Amino acid sequence: MSYARKAVVARVRVIAPAVLLMGLVACSGKEEPAAPAATAAGKAPAAAQTPPPAVSSSVQALGTAELRDLAGKALRENRMYAPAGDNAMEYYLALRDKTPDDASVKSALTDLLPYTLIAAEQNLGREDFEEGQRLIALIEKVDPNAPALPRLKQSVTRGMDDVARRSTDEAARAKTEAENKVKQQAEQQRLAEQRSREAEAAQQIAAQQDAARRASESQDAERQAAERRAAEQRQQQAAAQQAAAARQAAPTLRAVSTPAPRYPAEALRSGTSGEVLVELTVGTDGSVVNARVLRSTPARVFDREAMAAVKRWRFEPVAAPVTTRRTLAFAPGG
Repeated sequence: MSYARKAVVARVRVIAPAVLLMGLVACSGKEEPAAPAATAAGKAPAAAQTPPPAVSSSVQALGTAELRDLAGKALRENRMYAPAGDNAMEYYLALRDKTPDDASVKSALTDLLPYTLIAAEQNLGREDFEEGQRLIALIEKVDPNAPALPRLKQSVTRGMDDVARRSTDEAARAKTEAENKVKQQAEQQRLAEQRSREAEAAQQIAAQQDAARRASESQDAERQAAERRAAEQRQQQAAAQQAAAARQAAPTLRAVSTPAPRYPAEALRSGTSGEVLVELTVGTDGSVVNARVLRSTPARVFDREAMAAVKRWRFEPVAAPVTTRRTLAFAPGG
């Protein structure tokens, strides 16, 4: 703000209340017939960019006396330019339209103009363009040639362009952020699906490896069992071959005397029967040099008599000792 303008504003702040009150007193003595109510133009849609009327239709419809009273009250309550429809500027502008030659009204408007100018600049600075345009309309109605009007209108245009540009930039930024968020979500979903596939593949591989391990273990077990069976068969075959060879190599025993065992008295009384498997070794002279019970049924009932009988057995002499097995049967009445 220039020095001259600051001085004017300071002077107006000092003298305006007194001047306006004096003008109000002067105007109150000049009662004039009320002018016909002006037709309200109404606010145009925002898209049409039509500025609102400087003075509302309701204010224009008031009479001069009521306008003077309301203007004075607005000044006393410091409602110099706001709120819309109830401020000193609109009341005095309506009075000027009705009493164009009233110098006090013109003076009051001149004194109110700097305040309205400052308020317009402040609202434009806050980007309240609707209120700023309303105040600019008041200034323009007071003085269509006011030096500040072009600058204020340019500020409105530039400010609205800035807001629109910021809005566009914010919308673009929001769109970019939304697209980036969608991309991030898609990437996260892709990674999650990839991890899920990898986990599933790992599970399948682990299952396959486990199945292969079990199959290998089963094959190893079967192979080991087959090897054991083969080893057992080889052992059995070897034992059979050794037994056959032993039988072929062993001399034939020819019994000379094999007395039967005595039947135990208690077994005979109870009618118990059984048998005893005895392994005996025949010496070269044909006598039994060693004997032992391998199995007896029932146990130990006939063992002693079987051993006593076997030790009395005699065979023809042989070239080498021969070990053989004999089964002694016990049956009552046999």
